[in-house]
Amino acid sequence: MESLSSRIAKVSPSLTLAVTAQTKALIAKGEEVYALAGGEPDVDTPEFIKAAAIEALQGGKTKYTPAGGIPELREALSEKLLKDNNLNYAANQICVTSGAKMACYNAILAVIEEGDEVIIPTPYWVSYPEMVKLAGGVPVLVETKESTGWKMTPEQFEEAMTPATKMVILNSPSNPTGAVYTEEELREIGEIALGEDIIILSDEIYEKLVYGEAKHVSIASLSDELYNLTITVNGFSKAYSMTGWRLGYTAAPKHLADAIDKIQNHTVSNACTFAQYGAVAALKGDQSFIEDLRGEYDVRRQFVLSRLKAIPNIRVVEPQGAFYFFVYTGNTGLKSMNLCDKLLSRYKVAAIPGIAFGYDEGIRISYCTTLDVLNEGLTRFEQFCREH
Repeated sequence: MESLSSRIAKVSPSLTLAVTAQTKALIAKGEEVYALAGGEPDVDTPEFIKAAAIEALQGGKTKYTPAGGIPELREALSEKLLKDNNLNYAANQICVTSGAKMACYNAILAVIEEGDEVIIPTPYWVSYPEMVKLAGGVPVLVETKESTGWKMTPEQFEEAMTPATKMVILNSPSNPTGAVYTEEELREIGEIALGEDIIILSDEIYEKLVYGEAKHVSIASLSDELYNLTITVNGFSKAYSMTGWRLGYTAAPKHLADAIDKIQNHTVSNACTFAQYGAVAALKGDQSFIEDLRGEYDVRRQFVLSRLKAIPNIRVVEPQGAFYFFVYTGNTGLKSMNLCDKLLSRYKVAAIPGIAFGYDEGIRISYCTTLDVLNEGLTRFEQFCREH
């Protein structure tokens, strides 16, 4: 133990991965488990994307690439960001990474020094605080409320700031809550960040999965000043069902992009070469897959919402994006780990405890599964709630 670095001692294991492993172990034993814990689309990567990667493999695209990615992909991402997000990034401002998780970590490493504070709204995606700790920074957690749709208010942002604040992390649409910040909300938060020169890490990995009247807005598109303070993170995992391909990217002002590229040079060298050719095909090919996926998930979202609203002892805010519900379970009298353990062991329903996201009186339920599984899983969850 004494040989481990102090930064590792500060970092907690991923509870989302732990629950997933526990669920798979039960399934391997032959038990029927209703998995409502998933964090990835339940459909395969489109065939035309796989075909492009296979063609690249067969064509010998198996060597190193520039650290920031193959030129074709960076150019395609530059075009995508301009078309979809009204963001004008040159190809050399984009760095293709081994997943959006690596993109977030590269961005944090490029900015955060020992003792710098990073403001993170809770419930948060599980890895944000741990990444900050690994970089030597200090996570400053801002607890959001159901009444504000699980979104940090400008007043909360201002109250959390200190002279040591260096960065704020925004995730819209959000994992685990499905919250989507409006343009007005982003402008208000952005103005505060501008006043104190605070870097914004904008994680937009779920941008294509928004529902109803909600619209995704990239905060860097709102003004030149915000563009110069923002690192935009995105990837291919959610929209194109490419989680195992491990492809994400950052887009940033040139000085930050150069720093991120330097980090990549000395860590992973480059993202998987032939996978990058699949990503080019994803961006340039038929985009109807995304709309079909979004439509299917919206059907499931509305089904789960109607079921959850009928269950006693819980509360739920309608999610506007991603593919999760964050369910308030404080009235059951159980903390989230205890609740999820009982739910899995006694009712064979897997969900993620809210403590993984910094909020111990809730759980995350995913609708990345079939309506049949959702129906039976929610029936069992309702039985559990009625007994508690």
